[in-house]
Amino acid sequence: MTVEVGTELPEQLFRVTRADLVRYAGASGDFNPIHWNERVALQVGLPGVIAHGMFTMALAGRAVTAWTGDPAALVEYQVRFGRPVVVPDDDEGAELTVRGKVAALLDDGRARVDLTVTSGGEKVLSLARAVVRLP
Repeated sequence: MTVEVGTELPEQLFRVTRADLVRYAGASGDFNPIHWNERVALQVGLPGVIAHGMFTMALAGRAVTAWTGDPAALVEYQVRFGRPVVVPDDDEGAELTVRGKVAALLDDGRARVDLTVTSGGEKVLSLARAVVRLP
């Protein structure tokens, strides 16, 4: 794989449903009702049930590791949570779009990848960056 500054990662689309949130809650132990109960989410001022931030972050990370072909190639990863991913109570759920671009080639055969992560046309993660070890 030839990588240079400006190389774009393939766009990844992820569908997030309420069932995904239940599975993530079970795996993570985070059963906060804002992630499954519409009434509670609305009472605390949210627009509806929202995806776990760490689940959103994990999906964006998955887009990077799919591109590298090796999960161990991801050596640094950071995001700032900008907006919640609202997950409607239907069969479609929410769509999360992850785009990435190589922003810098670093020493020791590594590259910094800047990510743009959106849902419903809104950026949900900001300052999302990954450092990967190149093959």
